[in-house]
Amino acid sequence: MSIPTDHPYGFDPTYGLGLDDLRAIRPPKAPANFDAFWRPRYDAAFGLDPQPQLRASDARHPDWQVYDITYTSTDDFRIGGWLLLPRDGQIRRGLVVGHGYGGRDQPDFDIPVEETAVLFPCFRGLSRSHHPPISSDPAWHVLHDIDKPDRYILGGCVEDLWLAVSVLTRLCPEIGGRIGYAGISFGGGIGALAIPWDRRIDRGHLVVPTFGNMPLWLSLPTVGSGHAVQIYHKHHSDVLATLSLFDAAAAAARITIPMLVAVARFDPAVAPPCQFSIANALPASNHHETVILDAGHFDYPGAAAQHAQLSETVGRFFRATCDETTGAGTVTASIATWSS
Repeated sequence: MSIPTDHPYGFDPTYGLGLDDLRAIRPPKAPANFDAFWRPRYDAAFGLDPQPQLRASDARHPDWQVYDITYTSTDDFRIGGWLLLPRDGQIRRGLVVGHGYGGRDQPDFDIPVEETAVLFPCFRGLSRSHHPPISSDPAWHVLHDIDKPDRYILGGCVEDLWLAVSVLTRLCPEIGGRIGYAGISFGGGIGALAIPWDRRIDRGHLVVPTFGNMPLWLSLPTVGSGHAVQIYHKHHSDVLATLSLFDAAAAAARITIPMLVAVARFDPAVAPPCQFSIANALPASNHHETVILDAGHFDYPGAAAQHAQLSETVGRFFRATCDETTGAGTVTASIATWSS
């Protein structure tokens, strides 16, 4: 194990919790109007034409045809990103890839999938979807319209993900029903919020996902966007009513497809109890796999080896059909997995 002990933070990013403690954490109860809030939003987004526009990108790669792409999301918001198509072989599935709160300046050419159309959208307000007055600074982006549940920026980002799925189904209709989602940190939380409602997504992968267990998220010392919301909460205590509608752990309890979730035991930006709340919320009725990393949002000696092993697991996970399991429940080196 290489859980960091030397760090610059004025708090313990493990929060003094062992693995058994983290596995025991349960998600908060969703508000009574949780489903009624999200289902109509999905229905409205599903009915929109994303009007994708492609042009050959200046980026070049030997394995991928690279396209710059834009499409229209809700509120006529123009979303920018990249589309990768394999140079060789058939296109057998699709994958939407979300990004962290640092945004994205290029597609990930090392993503461990083959025969896959891969769409890298930039969520509204960030990177290629930059749009003033929405700030691209995570500390301000996360607060945009936080006082208006129907307009809160996180909801718009969820809709951007749903419209990304619509883009893939329009461009590659043969992959309908075989579209996955993968997202890290901010993109992980957005994925957890989006997946329960979109039956076109057949499996999902979340890495150190945020927005899980909002009561804990507001109470545990942290850095980054979570800290910005904590400061806001001190002066606007009623914001918890809005945040409860955007609780990724409450949403995860409604996910019915196979999931691969990577959670960290040490993380200064997304408290591990909040990450584990999402993983632990996944219903046992479907196969899920949880990978345990020593740390997230922090460099550590074993990071390269653990992420290499995670990449292999991700490739296997997305190669599997909807009827296959991923063979979880093993411990390899310092990376642990368990399944439900």
